Amino acid sequence: MKIKNSIKALRTRHRDNKVVRRRGRIYIINKVNKRFKARQG
Repeated sequence: MKIKNSIKALRTRHRDNKVVRRRGRIYIINKVNKRFKARQG
């Protein structure tokens, strides 16, 4: 999982990326290709 200050650029890496808020943090998840994961921090 990548940890970035800005995850807007990471959202466009794959067409199935979704932005999810969990416990006050913003995550990028991808059900199709599991390696595209990121967290804003």
